[in-house]
Amino acid sequence: MSSTLGSTGAPVRLGVLGCADIAWRRVLPSVAATPSVRLVAVASRDAAKARRFADRFGGEAVTGYADLLARDDLDAVYVPLPVGLRHEWVGRALAAGLHVLSEKPLTVGPDTSAELLAEAGRRGLTVMENFAFRYHRQHHELRRLVSEGAIGRPRALMCEFGVPERAPGDIRHDPSLGGGALLDVGVYPLALAQFLWGDGLRVGGAVLERGADTGVDVRGSVLLRAPDGGTAQVGFGFGLHYRNEYTVWGEAGAVRLDRAFTPPETLRPTLELRTGAGTEDLVSEPDHQFRNLLDAFADGVRGVAPVDAAPVLELADLVDRVRRSAAEAVTG
Repeated sequence: MSSTLGSTGAPVRLGVLGCADIAWRRVLPSVAATPSVRLVAVASRDAAKARRFADRFGGEAVTGYADLLARDDLDAVYVPLPVGLRHEWVGRALAAGLHVLSEKPLTVGPDTSAELLAEAGRRGLTVMENFAFRYHRQHHELRRLVSEGAIGRPRALMCEFGVPERAPGDIRHDPSLGGGALLDVGVYPLALAQFLWGDGLRVGGAVLERGADTGVDVRGSVLLRAPDGGTAQVGFGFGLHYRNEYTVWGEAGAVRLDRAFTPPETLRPTLELRTGAGTEDLVSEPDHQFRNLLDAFADGVRGVAPVDAAPVLELADLVDRVRRSAAEAVTG
């Protein structure tokens, strides 16, 4: 059961449900570097895997997710389980009185996500998706440039996020676990479009390419229309040359950003600004997006700065509309 931290500044005591690759590579190294959170325990169905994580990152190794949720020394849990399992285990964490940092998206659809957020609201608990890019200064700097008129009136966003082929048997190829490119990499450019353009995006068209062997979507393209008439074109998928960038194109110029979603904390981000006056590279200081996100989560847990749940529901609804548009394109 969670303690009441208030605004004391005590570290949020964190448990981890699942020994996923993202936890090993990105999140738990960031937890170790973030004073606002402290790893207490990590759980896996495989005792040896839990021990390997605990040996590297600290905390106690726990066999079984239910045993971790039964502990009385946690304030919150991080849930990197496959998306198809998150509805159950985020729900069980909330029932145990624990705040939740979940991998993205929260669940496979808008109804289940709304159910969890409603439960969190009833219990006064924080639920946050691990979209770390929203906490990197490079995107806020780009948004500031655009809002100040550096490229004139913005009219189009082009964003691509593609990764090489996943190994056979990877959980992202398993439909029962919520597999597919849309929920794995496609949610990033969709969330970016919302970050830059706001809510109210309409789906103008969508294509999802299905894998012949697995049935899950492996690549996709989406056209979005913003309330002001601007457009967003996004592409994503598995089995592609790695690509991770976006451009905002305006009436008087364009600004481009590479390494949009996965910048290492040592990277000095560069915004490429192109106008009639020429091309200018705007270099900013490195930033640690995962540490920033963890601090924001800790502030939400403590009640210092409540986490806005609206983007979770807005994205879940947008993903659902993309699916429906793609299905209509196939049957129409």
